[in-house]
Amino acid sequence: MSWLVALSALDGREYVYRIHAPVHALRADLFWAAFHCHDDGPHPRASDRFDAALIWRAGAEGTDHADLTVHQY
Repeated sequence: MSWLVALSALDGREYVYRIHAPVHALRADLFWAAFHCHDDGPHPRASDRFDAALIWRAGAEGTDHADLTVHQY
């Protein structure tokens, strides 16, 4: 199963990461997986505030956003 995690960065953009994890994965684990992928990449620092992240299941009806750029890790 895939999850999408959106993180706000210091450049004012929102970066979205596809995280592969089980359906019962903890939201905090999904957040930290995306945060560390972002932190290891070339992008400006992301917010480390868990409550500022948006987390949703990829492919869930009505939740995919066609205009997002998704970084897969």
